Amino acid sequence: MRTYLRTIVEDNTTRIGKIFDYSIQFLILLSLVTFSLETLPGISKSTFDLLRGVETFCVIVFSVEYILRIYVAEKPFKYIFSFYGLIDLIAILPFYLPGSVGLSYLRMFRVFRVFRALKLIRYNRALNRFHIAARIVREEIVLFFIVTSILMFLTAAGIYFFENEAQPDQFASIFHSLWWAVVTLTTVGYGDVYPITMGGKMFTFFVLVIGVGIVTVPAGLVATALSKAREIQRVELKAAGIEIDEEY
Repeated sequence: MRTYLRTIVEDNTTRIGKIFDYSIQFLILLSLVTFSLETLPGISKSTFDLLRGVETFCVIVFSVEYILRIYVAEKPFKYIFSFYGLIDLIAILPFYLPGSVGLSYLRMFRVFRVFRALKLIRYNRALNRFHIAARIVREEIVLFFIVTSILMFLTAAGIYFFENEAQPDQFASIFHSLWWAVVTLTTVGYGDVYPITMGGKMFTFFVLVIGVGIVTVPAGLVATALSKAREIQRVELKAAGIEIDEEY
């Protein structure tokens, strides 16, 4: 029985496995639509009760699926604490916790379960490339975030010393200035907080120049890593004797 259930729940290459996966994906999308409709203002009680009924049905199916995945897993604890295992748990947990109205927003994380559907189609190879690229560029990304954090602190400290006297409410401390540092370094610039002194404006100019680099560096790192990942995958497929498209 366990082996048979595993072919349904985990093996999506079989006909019944695909039907099971597509059914779960449909219910995931249905529950997300239901969750979104519940937020509409002025919704009638009958409609709300209908949406709640659909939500209850979806949660029951998700709960059964979660238990089945634990049952058929070769290493149950590995699945429970995996990315998909945690997402599966979060998807149903708010329904069972008493007084968990404030946790109902966790249902939106069900959208991550849609990634399971990508295993049914050719995008699985693309997902694998992203995984390889993440390993390749991991150290550079960590270093980038460390340098960015340092720049963010220096930017907040700099604008504080330039603007504190002129705008004590907006730049009351370095911590208050961190918001301005974030939106400026990322070149978002909401305009809710901005410098008014000459020194602050000149300082902002240099921060914006640096911010352009901060935005482009990760994109360049990821693009390079994906190119390397594609080449690594091409070599692995050729070594395994698998034919690949000319476009690949």
